[in-house]
Amino acid sequence: MHPAPSVIIFTALSGLGFGLLTWLGFGFPEVSGATAFAMFFVAFALAAGGLLASTFHLGNPQRALKAFSQWRSSWLSREAVLAVASLGVMGLYAIGLIFLNSTWQLLGGIGGALSITTVFSTSMIYAQMKTVPRWRMPLTPVLFLTYALGGGALLAGQVLTASLLLLALSVLQLISWKLGDRRFAQAGSTIETATGLGFLGRVRLLEKPHSGSNYLMREMVHVVGRKHALKLRGIALLTLGIIPAALLLVLPFNHIIAVAAVASHLLGLFAARWLFFAEAEHVVGLYYDQRRVG
Repeated sequence: MHPAPSVIIFTALSGLGFGLLTWLGFGFPEVSGATAFAMFFVAFALAAGGLLASTFHLGNPQRALKAFSQWRSSWLSREAVLAVASLGVMGLYAIGLIFLNSTWQLLGGIGGALSITTVFSTSMIYAQMKTVPRWRMPLTPVLFLTYALGGGALLAGQVLTASLLLLALSVLQLISWKLGDRRFAQAGSTIETATGLGFLGRVRLLEKPHSGSNYLMREMVHVVGRKHALKLRGIALLTLGIIPAALLLVLPFNHIIAVAAVASHLLGLFAARWLFFAEAEHVVGLYYDQRRVG
């Protein structure tokens, strides 16, 4: 699928923001006053900034409020409702820490739970899509949750926890790529099944259905070169978790090391998230003979 910058920014930054809010909600680290203000500012900027970026991918951004109306059946709507609820609850929790020097831990726990549930809802938007076999597997929500908790722990200064989670994230991401590479073929969809002409033999595209591009080809059909993808995978694996964990575990921890670890993680995060969309084979590509299986 087309790796739209707005969606990449949304899923990457909002995950980090809600991950940090999760740790803050459960009291890690214990902060108050100016320190609490700084940490909550970063968390809210990432979470809300990511959500705002997602509206730029809508055909009619002014209709974004309608996303809240289908919460009974739509994971996108559930995500929107949970995001607002978690930001509201965590906002109240932050007020107590920053201005009143009060720790309303029950409120923080509820906000933390809502924050990580928001990330889960985001992951299910992709995991429930039958048309994209690479995403439709249980590992997708696990991966999103580990991204959020690992990146959030890193921003929260939880050195050992962040290191372990980021190393686990690297392993999970590698497994996800390996499994994902086989998902489209395992789904059994081919150009023959898509057109219903398999009884005639091997089907090939005789002529393009139209002379120019269209929405489906722009958004759903994106082919990334294998060599290019492998290079990005290598970069992502190294910078996503291995380098940050090495920096945190081997070198004496200080602000410079923390910034370097966060910068490395962000590089890997955006590389991996670009691949998440660019390598996602949508079945509609079969009609354009862009997804030859076998």
